[in-house]
Amino acid sequence: MNSPDTPPEGVSTSDVAYRPGRLERLYDKITGEVAVKHPWYTLPKDLGLAELIGIRDTLRRENLFDTSRLPSVDPVPPPPYDESYLTARTADGSWNDLEHPEMGMASTRFGRNVPLGDTWPGKDRMMVPNPREISLKLMTRDTFNPATAGNALITAWLQFMVHDWVSHGTSPKDDPWVLPEVEGDDWPTPPVVVMRVPPDPTSAPDSTLPPTHLNVNTHWWDGSSVYGNDLEQQRFLRQGAGGRLRLAGGLPPIPPDPANDPTLVPGFWLGLGMMQTLFSMEHNSIAAMLAAAHPEFDDETLFQKARLITCALIAKIHTVEWTPAVTAHPTAVEGLYANWWGLAGQKLHKFVATISKNEALRGIPGTGTEDYGVPYALTEEFVAVYRMHPLVPDDFDFRSVRDDAPTLGPRSFSELTGPQAVPILRDQPLTDIVYTFGTTHPGLVTLHNFPKGLQTFKRPDTGAYMDMAALDILRCRELGVPRYCEFRRLLHLPVPRTFEDVTSNKVWAKELHDVYGGKITDLDLIPGVMAEDFPQGFAFSDTAFRIFILMASRRLNSDRFFTDYFTDEVYTPEGMTWIADNTMRSVLARHCPDLGPTVAKLPNAFAIWDRTAAK
Repeated sequence: MNSPDTPPEGVSTSDVAYRPGRLERLYDKITGEVAVKHPWYTLPKDLGLAELIGIRDTLRRENLFDTSRLPSVDPVPPPPYDESYLTARTADGSWNDLEHPEMGMASTRFGRNVPLGDTWPGKDRMMVPNPREISLKLMTRDTFNPATAGNALITAWLQFMVHDWVSHGTSPKDDPWVLPEVEGDDWPTPPVVVMRVPPDPTSAPDSTLPPTHLNVNTHWWDGSSVYGNDLEQQRFLRQGAGGRLRLAGGLPPIPPDPANDPTLVPGFWLGLGMMQTLFSMEHNSIAAMLAAAHPEFDDETLFQKARLITCALIAKIHTVEWTPAVTAHPTAVEGLYANWWGLAGQKLHKFVATISKNEALRGIPGTGTEDYGVPYALTEEFVAVYRMHPLVPDDFDFRSVRDDAPTLGPRSFSELTGPQAVPILRDQPLTDIVYTFGTTHPGLVTLHNFPKGLQTFKRPDTGAYMDMAALDILRCRELGVPRYCEFRRLLHLPVPRTFEDVTSNKVWAKELHDVYGGKITDLDLIPGVMAEDFPQGFAFSDTAFRIFILMASRRLNSDRFFTDYFTDEVYTPEGMTWIADNTMRSVLARHCPDLGPTVAKLPNAFAIWDRTAAK
């Protein structure tokens, strides 16, 4: 047995160069050439899948770039090794990689999906065109454009995941970006300002290198939106008995210090609180199951095992339920299922997994850890394509699952943000809140569909107004995310020469042309991807999907708790069965039993629910 202060010997996959064979390179080259004229979503399913595999291979080889080894000063050190880290996730994300314990931990740098030389901020082009003008002329939602196949649990789940994965931290209060005035603007407190992204305190001064930034969240898929990002947060959330999390009045507890109050952080709203509550309850159910099966487990063992199982279930739901709901093209759905179950499918998965480690055949979970030669980190480009605020509806009509009768009745999104969400979560049955989300459509991620409540958003902590549409544009420029045409070139996609090449919507093409002064190379990433013609069944663009293709797999491939350590010995046999057998539908039915008859009829819990089914 290893001593408590000595990690087991091993080789980090980030130290091993990724060298695909000649045949693989040839395959990728051919599929890449075919993709230019025949995109995957226009081909029969089998051919489309073959093309997606080649696209992912190319992205793995050519679109992973390391920032962690750039010069640094005073980086946050990982805690000393403890033997418990071998079979349990740490609170801060350290020690997932046993050779490089800092990899993916909180307060380490975002990586990149484009060459570092292409990640310089816009500098003198930061206000070209004016982000507020883009917001007003291209983003404003006059009529809600719904994603009719899905429900608003999609929206809540996305925020739940984003709070697990990424945060640039608290912006400095001084020297904000001041946006030029737009004629006729009715902004309530002019001028429009956007706070700057926090600088990287570990970055060594070097004017020849583009700036880097820290992710204050852990980079791993480790449920930090439920468990926190450090040991102090985790201890506050734990009950201290039976491996359970605390629930105060049916909700995760809120720290008494306003400085640590998560409901005062912009981004907290009813949907996020609903998901945090639901999966805190799911954690406690798993802990109770483990306690019954293993009376020898103490509180710490029960907590850590229940956390592992909950995180894996969340990853599975996202992979085979949420993402297929927003990318509901048959080929994409098949590929996403294959990420978890393999091409052999769920029925044959267990058998194939016993005889093969091939990721394509048996799925990624349980295969060997693989970083493709680049230390794991979430990327700035990943953050950029997850800026999907148009998914948020403007209004929710709160009703009871029992008879579809009004409860709270109509509420605007603005009434569901910050501390305003807490009494709703405390006083309304969780079942009715979930039912309301399940019977409400999200929005499509398109132009002219930005939620009004976020275009003039009042911060819950300071009362200052924010235009999140303008912020999204400016933030991409500030963080050096390439603009649309260059982004497509660097991701091996055809580059448009005119605005008509971006979209078949002639009105939108003209609006883009006018706002960008006819300069297609100035087109920002976000309005570009929102203007695109989407593949069948998609709620967002194929350009954004390229980052999904790469990073959705990487979040699993690089995490030893989804690969080498995804075993009965680490998770327990009962835990592995729980992960395999459960879905978002079963989670909802377990904690909201009145929803059972409604969700039982659904192929996917994120599909729109029939309100008449509850009557």
